[in-house]
Amino acid sequence: MAGIRVELGSNSYSVQVGTDALDRAGECLRAAGLTPRRIAIVTDSNVNALYGQRACQALANAGSVAKIIEVAPGESSKSLAALEQVYDRLVDAELDRSDAVVALGGGVVGDLAGFAAATYLRGVSLVQIPTTVLAQVDSSLGGKTGVNHRAAKNLIGAFYQPRLVIADVTVLTTLREREFREGLAEVIKYGAIMDAGLIDWLSTEMPAILARDHARLTEMVERSLRHKATVVSNDERESGLRKILNFGHTIGHALETSAGYGTYLHGEAVAIGMVAAAQISCRYSGLSELDRSRLERLIEAAALPARMPPGWRNDPFLRALFLDKKRTGGEIEFVLLENLGRTVIRRLKLEDILTAIA
Repeated sequence: MAGIRVELGSNSYSVQVGTDALDRAGECLRAAGLTPRRIAIVTDSNVNALYGQRACQALANAGSVAKIIEVAPGESSKSLAALEQVYDRLVDAELDRSDAVVALGGGVVGDLAGFAAATYLRGVSLVQIPTTVLAQVDSSLGGKTGVNHRAAKNLIGAFYQPRLVIADVTVLTTLREREFREGLAEVIKYGAIMDAGLIDWLSTEMPAILARDHARLTEMVERSLRHKATVVSNDERESGLRKILNFGHTIGHALETSAGYGTYLHGEAVAIGMVAAAQISCRYSGLSELDRSRLERLIEAAALPARMPPGWRNDPFLRALFLDKKRTGGEIEFVLLENLGRTVIRRLKLEDILTAIA
């Protein structure tokens, strides 16, 4: 397995990437100095059916007693109601501050379980075992946790770093096609914001990636996580460099919220948001039409949506965009591209953004 270190002083942790890493979860916990007596595995019903008992057995090898807390699959579980149910089950399991919460699933489970771990008993150890492309390459690393509010996505949350991340690329082979492809948006994002060579590699290797070749998946996940680790290690709480990770997310989050959570998968909305951000970049940061076209073609090669939906300029979309966390006064802090691999941040008025997209 490949090891990646996220350097955050006393909050530093390792990320393990490889094939069949799930079966070595107990070994990974011991290597990370984690010896919880009890572990609560938060997962959804789909993942539980595939990997729940396998995870319990692997964690039992660390000398822990693992119990599963199952939630419904999908964005609806990233809510205060689902969070309360998780709290109830943590109380029933009698977890104390020496125990641990394991997030076994995709981004929704990771965010929900992470926020529960951050706030239960004012914080218990968190281990992320992501099972989707999106979670493996992005959301499991970095400490962003939280739930949605009806007014906006991720409005309630906290920064809370895991003690360990275990990314097993073999579990990606059981993902449904739509869920697999949506995660590729976050991989493409790393190329757009900080690694133009990754855009070239993805353009060449996309057929093998879509065929879920283990070697290509391992390289893709590891390369993405090294970029994420570099950014997070230099800016844990998004005060500077980490803001570039929001490329495509401002429009994407507004689309998710206005369309109703679950209409678009997160990566699908981000894909549309990246194309829109590239259009805005052509107008306000000097991105060439050639680079904009290369990015759009790669997104389409991954079979991801690239166009704003009909009727997108509606009141729910405008409200969600206006409520964006990066808003200051009447302007939104927007991540743009100067060229592929290089970003710049601009403050733009809402109408300027809408005009550029249109």
